[in-house]
Amino acid sequence: MKENKPRQRADYQYFDQVDTRWNDNDIYGHMNNVVYYEMFDSVINRYLITEGCLNISNGPTAGIIPETRCRYHKPLRFPDRLDVGLRVTRLGKSSVVYDSSIFRIQDNDAAAECYFVHVFVDRKQQDRPVPIPDSVRIALAKIDINQSPPD
Repeated sequence: MKENKPRQRADYQYFDQVDTRWNDNDIYGHMNNVVYYEMFDSVINRYLITEGCLNISNGPTAGIIPETRCRYHKPLRFPDRLDVGLRVTRLGKSSVVYDSSIFRIQDNDAAAECYFVHVFVDRKQQDRPVPIPDSVRIALAKIDINQSPPD
């Protein structure tokens, strides 16, 4: 089935490198599934902070996660070195859908793929969506697969 075929490294333009840690391995000798989510979440938020100037400490806007899912293709374990690819598949007024994959440094096939949704809300009330901040939107547009590449 085509839908089960792992994503390829060439599907991504933005990558962040992550190292596994000794304590990431579970009793079965591979990286525990919760660690994958920590890596995806960390890469996404690092991108928002460094590229989108999102102020996570006391800015007026916060990104909350109403939905995620992960598909695993092959196990990872310490001491693997990893690249995490990130792209945007839908950029709305107040929400964004990410597609992210984890690759061993030497692999072209993804070991795991994540679907991740952020909804931006007012930091204090957190009960109603607000527009994505302009600086974040500009950064997200750079990795949006639906945007035309710059000339």
